[in-house]
Amino acid sequence: MDLVIIAGLLQLTIATATPIALGAYGGLFCERSGVVNIAIEGMMLMAAMMGAFVSGYTGSLALGILAGLLSGGLMAALHAVVSIRFKTDQIISGTVINILAAGLTAHIYQVFLVPPRWPGSAGTFPELPIPVLSEIPFIGTVLFSHQPVVYLMLILTFVIHYILFYTPWGLRMRAVGEHPKAADTLGINVHFTRYANVIIGGLLAGLAGVWLSLEWVGTFNINMTNGRGFIALAALIFGRWTPFGAFGAALLFGLANAIQIRTQTLNPDIPAEFLQMLPYVLTIVVATIRRPIPPAAIGQPYELE
Repeated sequence: MDLVIIAGLLQLTIATATPIALGAYGGLFCERSGVVNIAIEGMMLMAAMMGAFVSGYTGSLALGILAGLLSGGLMAALHAVVSIRFKTDQIISGTVINILAAGLTAHIYQVFLVPPRWPGSAGTFPELPIPVLSEIPFIGTVLFSHQPVVYLMLILTFVIHYILFYTPWGLRMRAVGEHPKAADTLGINVHFTRYANVIIGGLLAGLAGVWLSLEWVGTFNINMTNGRGFIALAALIFGRWTPFGAFGAALLFGLANAIQIRTQTLNPDIPAEFLQMLPYVLTIVVATIRRPIPPAAIGQPYELE
């Protein structure tokens, strides 16, 4: 296969892995602190809608990305209050948030995001090739010719790894997720740590949603996340709740996406539905062959003494 084609395929792999990796990082902050988060899908969907809504009506992509981040954070705050304050089953809480996001975004779309009220899309973030580096043969195309959120995802992979394993915040997060009673005994505020990390996770899931509407498509469509939040959760589990592990799993899913997109373009005779199944089939396969051990206290409400 021609190197140019391979480079293009790998570039597309990294781009389509971006929402999955960011969603997985959002889940990492939640679950490492002991809160199950299956609401990544709903947070991404709400952020995608708000990003498109605000950027369309203001004409500003920057305001759109801010709105997407805040909406993801607000959905996460709702999940945190219900799960931590009221000790509702975290699976049920996440499911309700997913249903709420699906219904609310569909309603707003039908009322505000279609003509005649819809003023039109503000477009997408442009590709920003890094000077000099983007001109390196093969590597430049693969790593240094992307849009802003893709670069941010790559940087966050290293930043989150450092935070998780080399900072006091990461140590507290892991302690609360593994043994909250012991952490409380040492003076760590278990509830605050969980609240903060769930909201941080929502912001990251919001960034994943913004990628969809402001970098990939340029507008919002009903249910446009298309299960990516659940794939992100699978990537997190497959990656053993670590940033680099989740990133590697996201690349695997991104490669499946890239292959189906390229194959669909080059061989239109192959049924599109068959190719679109690839990432989800891969999710099922990964879920059955990988059985990592989660944080010990995940999903367990904590009573302050």
